[in-house]
Amino acid sequence: MIIVENLSKSFSGQLLFKNIDIKINPRERVGLVGRNGHGKTTFFRLITGEEEPDEGRIIIPKHYRIGSVDQQLHFTKKSVLEEGMTALGPDEHDHLWKVEKILSGLGFSNKEMQQHPSEFSGGYQVRLNLAKILVSRPDLILLDEPTNYLDIESIRWIVRFLAGWPRELILITHDRSFMDKVVTHTIAIHRKRFRKVAGNTEKLYNQLAQEEDVYEKTRINDERRQKRIELFVNRFRAKARLANLVQSRLKTLKKIGSAEKIEKLKTLDFAFQCKPFHRKYVLKAENISFSYNSETPVIENFSLTVKARDRICIIGKNGKGKTTLIKLLSEKLKPQKGEIIFAPNLAKGVYEQTNIKSLIDTRTVEEEILYAGGSSDRQKARNICGAMMFEGDAALKLIEVLSGGEKSRVMLGKILARPVNLLLLDEPGNHLDMESCDSLIAALTSFEGSVVMVTHNEMFLRAIANRLIIFQNENLSVFEGTYEEFLEKDGWKDDNAELSSVS
Repeated sequence: MIIVENLSKSFSGQLLFKNIDIKINPRERVGLVGRNGHGKTTFFRLITGEEEPDEGRIIIPKHYRIGSVDQQLHFTKKSVLEEGMTALGPDEHDHLWKVEKILSGLGFSNKEMQQHPSEFSGGYQVRLNLAKILVSRPDLILLDEPTNYLDIESIRWIVRFLAGWPRELILITHDRSFMDKVVTHTIAIHRKRFRKVAGNTEKLYNQLAQEEDVYEKTRINDERRQKRIELFVNRFRAKARLANLVQSRLKTLKKIGSAEKIEKLKTLDFAFQCKPFHRKYVLKAENISFSYNSETPVIENFSLTVKARDRICIIGKNGKGKTTLIKLLSEKLKPQKGEIIFAPNLAKGVYEQTNIKSLIDTRTVEEEILYAGGSSDRQKARNICGAMMFEGDAALKLIEVLSGGEKSRVMLGKILARPVNLLLLDEPGNHLDMESCDSLIAALTSFEGSVVMVTHNEMFLRAIANRLIIFQNENLSVFEGTYEEFLEKDGWKDDNAELSSVS
């Protein structure tokens, strides 16, 4: 259990939260939500001692162990399995099976467990650090956006693992579906305060909305009452026989006080421009193959037809070729065999994670969006900046000072700058907060063109997909149906595997 007392913290001159009092009780699994930049990660750093509060304190029991995933990648053992075993307790040196089970759940094959950690990508190395935390069984686990380095199969595994976690957990994630399946309580950083409820995100947001609705109605009623009293006082102040009544009204005015109007919170509010398209098919991939070396083909003899208004989601383990397929469809790569035939008048909007590197550090947000649109319409660029939450002077920020989430919004803004009829998106929800993900789902749903999207977010899959491209069991296939239908008919091969108790 940890206790937060009168906690206040500012960052770079901006107040994040003030006078916070809250408890994380034994066995609570808590989801922490809030807008990007509102202090979620800072709160974690306060708990771990990496940051100091401006005021207040966090009381942590003696010998209470806190586990958080280290982004610093430093390994001392010769294999993934040996590195994972370093996290076992002093009386667990022979509990090899515990490490193997967790590594397997996080996507490491038996062969990969024998490889050196340095042979893996940064994402898999962070997974190894996560595995060591889970193996070590701390009293409190802090997880900050774990789905950014996990794939859909390992996410489904860790959901089951964490749902049975017998100690404390605080989770930050933009994946609402993931959070709701795991947590017992939810905390919102909302208007510089913390609000905690028993239950999931839906219950929290409904409660916040109800409370703000009551507050605003009360404020309006009090405002009207104040005006009536002020009229009475001004009218009868000079009449001696009504002096007592006037004084009584003045005391009432003082008691009512002045409640501030609730400030409207900024959120993404946008729609993709659709270029008219009057054909049945957008593109056809015919028996395409691609590999980065001659020994291991990434994509082999794959065929796909993308129809007008299709909503196709690409799912599967990391490293199997999802991003490669998006690059082939967007013509960033060329198939080594087969061909991709694009319909005339096709206009593609591409969001790829590596495209963030294409942003020019010395440009402003407005300039990046202006140049992407291919026009000199500065007002249009400013409107898009506003829709992406870069209002006023924020549109003049240089790219080099932006966070990862802000750069992701710039990339989306660049797609908005011109009409398209095919969206090719690679994990567009990464680095966005929950509210922004909701806005993105709404924009994709109302888009009149076609969408092909890589995602591991089950909320996106359930809301958007009418077809699936699935990387599974070393195979690549097309499933004609929704994600729910896929789970009912085929499902993931590991979903029937038993998960032993973690208590």
